[in-house]
Amino acid sequence: MNMPAFRTAMAVIGIAILFLAAHELVVVLLLVFAAILLAVFLRNLGVFVARHTPLSPNVGVGVVCLLLIALVSGFFWSEGPRMADRLSKVIELLPGAVAEVRSAINATEWGAYVFDNSPELSDSTDFSVTGALGGTLSRAVGVIANTIVVLSVGIYLALDPRLYHRGALQLVPVRHRERAADVLESIGTGLWKWLIGQIFDMIAVGVMIGAGLWLLDIPLAIALGVIAGLTNFIPILGPFLGGAPAVLLAFTQSPMDAVYVTILIVVVQQIDGQVLMPLIQQRATSLPPALTVLAVVVGGILFGFLGVLLATPMLIVILIAVRMIYVNDVLDGDARDGA
Repeated sequence: MNMPAFRTAMAVIGIAILFLAAHELVVVLLLVFAAILLAVFLRNLGVFVARHTPLSPNVGVGVVCLLLIALVSGFFWSEGPRMADRLSKVIELLPGAVAEVRSAINATEWGAYVFDNSPELSDSTDFSVTGALGGTLSRAVGVIANTIVVLSVGIYLALDPRLYHRGALQLVPVRHRERAADVLESIGTGLWKWLIGQIFDMIAVGVMIGAGLWLLDIPLAIALGVIAGLTNFIPILGPFLGGAPAVLLAFTQSPMDAVYVTILIVVVQQIDGQVLMPLIQQRATSLPPALTVLAVVVGGILFGFLGVLLATPMLIVILIAVRMIYVNDVLDGDARDGA
């Protein structure tokens, strides 16, 4: 046996295993962070309920969870059948619509050039919605499993945050625990303020989209407004994900309705980006826009959709930690010592 070659092969295999393990560990840490974010949301709402009722904060968390379950269940009970009916119509009409768009593009000079020089496009004359849905089934199962984990861990964290808070401080040297507690408190406050801002922004976008769709006489206007508001939580990609169902459903009525809905979504997103978000961020958290976009891009490249979803709150945590630990303690401390 060639021992040097064997050692090299084993080293390569070992490095590959370490990379895979590190990637999975990062995914786990992101899920834990998502659970912490959920816990901050539930705990603060539970404390709000406790302040205005004779209930304890833990019971308040339970009340909030029950209310959220009731809202979600009521939404699907009232809108679910209609959404399923419209979805079946979209699936029925979409292949023909894709064929029409393909023909229209192919009729142009540049479109014909693209299709002639792209065999993979010209050969794919059939659009299979079933195949597309089947390809995402395994991912959907993974998303559902991760969601259950985040919900479970988040609820446990919200019910007894002090237990986990004390456990985290035990990992810090005794002389730094008081400062670490201040940092954790500031991070929790920063995340809560950001969540409040996001909630107001989601409500505003959902109301504007829903009202606009209702005025345009688009079916399921309320449901589509809710979807648009919820997906607006996702930075950059959210408006596209939330607007796609509305455009598709409008297309089942007429192509012009789809155009009007697209214009509506663009206008609402401009109002949101240029007016609402600056006002909300000014009152909630002062996040530099360039850093926010950079965080979303880096999070997406490194960690995929989960990185995009959690990029902004992770940026808040990093900025607070850097400001309090490095700027205030290290740099200002050195300046005071030098003086």
